[in-house]
Amino acid sequence: MFNYRESVAWNDIPLVSMDALCSFAVERCRRNWRLLALFGVPSPSGTEVVCLLADASARLLDAVRALPGRAYDSMTPQCPQAHLFERELFETWGIRPEGHPWLKPVRFRPAEGGKRNARPGPGQADYYRVEGAEVHEVAVGPVHAGVIEPGHFRFQCYGENVMHLEIELGFQHRDAEHLVLTSPARLVLPIMENMAGDTAIGHATAYCTVVERLSGVKVTDRAHILRRLALELERLANHTRDLGAIGGDTGFLPTSAWNGRITGDFLNITSELCGSRFGRNLLCPGGVKWDLDAELCRSLAKRLRAAYRDARGSVDVMLESSSVLARLTGTGRVSFEDARALGLVGMAARSCGVAVDARMDWPLCDLDNGTLHKRMRTTGDVLARTLLRSDELNDSAASAEADLMQLGFSSGEEACRVSVPEAMPASRLAVAQVEGWRGEVCHVGITGKDGSWLAYKVIDPSFHNWFALAMALRGEQISDFPLCNKSFNLSYCGHDL
Repeated sequence: MFNYRESVAWNDIPLVSMDALCSFAVERCRRNWRLLALFGVPSPSGTEVVCLLADASARLLDAVRALPGRAYDSMTPQCPQAHLFERELFETWGIRPEGHPWLKPVRFRPAEGGKRNARPGPGQADYYRVEGAEVHEVAVGPVHAGVIEPGHFRFQCYGENVMHLEIELGFQHRDAEHLVLTSPARLVLPIMENMAGDTAIGHATAYCTVVERLSGVKVTDRAHILRRLALELERLANHTRDLGAIGGDTGFLPTSAWNGRITGDFLNITSELCGSRFGRNLLCPGGVKWDLDAELCRSLAKRLRAAYRDARGSVDVMLESSSVLARLTGTGRVSFEDARALGLVGMAARSCGVAVDARMDWPLCDLDNGTLHKRMRTTGDVLARTLLRSDELNDSAASAEADLMQLGFSSGEEACRVSVPEAMPASRLAVAQVEGWRGEVCHVGITGKDGSWLAYKVIDPSFHNWFALAMALRGEQISDFPLCNKSFNLSYCGHDL
């Protein structure tokens, strides 16, 4: 076990049999640890599988690795959190989890030079079918109306009732993790900022944190505050947009229209930090590239208060509508038991009563401004996900204003960037967990013997949470799909990488 803020030597990670690794992971998950990552790393002896687990109560991480050969007994039947990780292992490295309940491709990545397992192209896969004379199948996408990323949804229906939804992704695959390993150093941070465009700050923060933990660099308090400010502005913009979209899907157009404009107000505040409405080019390993003076802090705080006042009023009008509440209540439920078993993160988990929030569980620094709280709901329906977003609007606005005040009071007293060595230490592993607006963004970086990247693993919250949408549709009417989908608003490209 090791401290989450420290890196660990690669050779200090125990090398065990694959059976022992699976038993270790299953037993830890039974004791309320969470499967953080399961992925392959090339080695002279063959592909090594690395398993990372997290215990939020003790703020400890643990890691084991194994050489599985070409097959092993799947842990998914005992540990559902592993289902997508094991499918990805098979897809990428050809390591078969025997006994996996539904072993099909995750992203349809093509084979590269014969080194990886050959896979079909998008849409060339078997789908689950419910047989019956009155059962019918509805296929949606991957091409959708409007400006939206591609994804395929296949419903097994009995009349209007959905018996099963299968979600097919992979159409946005860019092989981003491989690009991290093969691109010039100056291009890696822009790649991170484009892992999922609406979470540019979340992914950039995770990457910079991995580099800093590997290099042993301590970021200044001012840089930490600026990063937290940017993360909460990103949360405000996306929650505001999604609350408006939920209003639109219920037919409540005032909030839908107002929030479109208000989202732009939050994005424009972010653009004042770095010139990008999405926060690109703000962060760098060692801190941030741009600072704020006292005058700009006061100006941005005033604009923030105005935008929050408008957002709060717009959302409250929607939440006071009996027709909206009737539409949201009880729709698209996910149970606490399913959320825990599947390893959901972020809003999707907290709306079901699962208390996971990386801001409190795995804080990036010890600077607590007293405004952020682990907001929870328990019903697991669209209403819970809506109310949780509404609660977090309050906290994020309060946090951003408090940070702007602190930055204004201390303007010019501390640097916002420290130097980071060009070469990282050899043969070490570091982990970063950042609470993006959808949930936990997890990055794992491993250096080789020369200090360059041996492996880099990215787990966007959407990787964990897409299956929750399928669970939410079971037993619902197919007409509930747009509203349920929007209440999660998961990322296609964040999943596909």
